[in-house]
Amino acid sequence: MAAAIARGLMGEVDGMLFSDSGSGRAAALAEELGGEALPNQEVAARADVVFLAVKPAALDSVAPSIGAAKEVVSVLAATPLERLSAALPGARILRTMPNIGVEVRQGVICVAGDASPEVRATLETIAHVVEIEEKDFDGATAVMGCAPAYLALAVEAIGDAGADDGLDPDLARDLVVETAAGTAELLRRRHPAHIRRAVASPGGSTEAGLKELDRLGARAAFVAAVDGSLRRMRG
Repeated sequence: MAAAIARGLMGEVDGMLFSDSGSGRAAALAEELGGEALPNQEVAARADVVFLAVKPAALDSVAPSIGAAKEVVSVLAATPLERLSAALPGARILRTMPNIGVEVRQGVICVAGDASPEVRATLETIAHVVEIEEKDFDGATAVMGCAPAYLALAVEAIGDAGADDGLDPDLARDLVVETAAGTAELLRRRHPAHIRRAVASPGGSTEAGLKELDRLGARAAFVAAVDGSLRRMRG
């Protein structure tokens, strides 16, 4: 997710500094996007804002090395503001949950906590930013954080079905992807049920397909996917 955010912010900020725990990803991102790969302490000392994207279990071990950070945007899953503030006393902290769409500046970011107007404006260049209560982070994550994978699976399956019927696989995928993009724009304007009714004329091929989805429990499967994500987060 840190890489997706950095790619989305390319050209929106004056410069980016990267750090990692020795994986080499920081250097790779610096080479890809421009910027520098530095130790944690130097990033914290030089950066106006630190985007903290480590495993939650690593927070306590990483926090001392970024103690100089004045403003922190946390991308840590399942890590409340109380714990973040205890680990990073004195820092201005915004808790966030982005989805992968930030990479192409079409993401969603749920936020709670405190941030400067400049940071909020920067996040709005790459995402639709939604202020939520901390108690809603799990539900929001299951819906907007995990959903890109579920939607990608649906696009993949539909494209594969077209290819199985003889379409060129690249053509089939392109047709489904562009259809998904147009449908997303329609969904901003209309209720999903309205779109289904508009496409599925009585007795037609779309209605036949929807009946198959109902027969195989597609709706229940998506609900189960969200429930499974929630159980994992809360378990």
